[in-house]
Amino acid sequence: MIAEATLPKSQPPAVVKKKRWRNLRAFVRNPRAIAGMSILGIFVFIAVFAPWIARYNPQATEFLPSQGPSAAHWFGTTNTGQDLFSQFVWGTQTTLLVGFGGGAIQLILGLTIGMYGGYKGGVIDAILNVLSNIFLVLPALALLIVIESYIRNTTPLINGLIIGLTGWAWGARVFRAQTMSLVGRDFVVAAKLSGQSDWRIMFTEILPNMYSIAASSFMYSCLGAILAEAGLAYLGLENLNSNSWGTILYWAFNGDAMLTGAWYWFVPPGLAIALVGMSFALMNFAMDQITNPRLNVAKRRGSQRDRA
Repeated sequence: MIAEATLPKSQPPAVVKKKRWRNLRAFVRNPRAIAGMSILGIFVFIAVFAPWIARYNPQATEFLPSQGPSAAHWFGTTNTGQDLFSQFVWGTQTTLLVGFGGGAIQLILGLTIGMYGGYKGGVIDAILNVLSNIFLVLPALALLIVIESYIRNTTPLINGLIIGLTGWAWGARVFRAQTMSLVGRDFVVAAKLSGQSDWRIMFTEILPNMYSIAASSFMYSCLGAILAEAGLAYLGLENLNSNSWGTILYWAFNGDAMLTGAWYWFVPPGLAIALVGMSFALMNFAMDQITNPRLNVAKRRGSQRDRA
């Protein structure tokens, strides 16, 4: 999902800043980005205002069981009499917290480790690279299952923390490669000669040239965290009294929703996961189209052929 970006040549900071703002304006006007942000914005709105949107206590079992969608229960009820719409709304808040939290942890760790190793080189880079490779070769879901088997009855937020701490390696490799391509540029050398500290150079000179890659990495990590949490919950490796899209799917499976035709039980959380993934994909495509010069050239050539 993360697109390759052609990094700029040595440019004055004012030029880099102006170009960054121009790319941001182009992004918020891109139709794909608008569609992606609109879809994601709906779920963020639901998550933020969950206490006011949810009509009932999601854990209350005071309603008739196995009821289809109605005016009283928009998504129907479970086989134990719980309101599915309320579970979906609160599950949206939990799932997005896990997604954004896990994605942020992965981004911070991957960015710090990748940039530091690529910038310092030598033994430090070799050690950090070996550490990244170890996490890369370990099967992600299998690793999470092993950890969950030792940490029993975890909450979705703990799962998000575990996902973030174990999923940073791929991003670190990307940031390391980009840092190594930038570390010899004139503006970085000039910053070194001026006596700036290593961390200041990395975060004020190198990082601004990787904003698009960092944003794509964050979106990819958020989606991966959401899918991982849903998978762990679906397998029963989570506190089943919590509310998330994954736990809804777990109880739908154990309640034989597919066999009884209770589509309203498993379709909303499954569709929501797919829509969130589509929103991230649309925003990533838009960012790739803006920051990748090869795509811009191809687009201009296509427009010229159409006019001809």
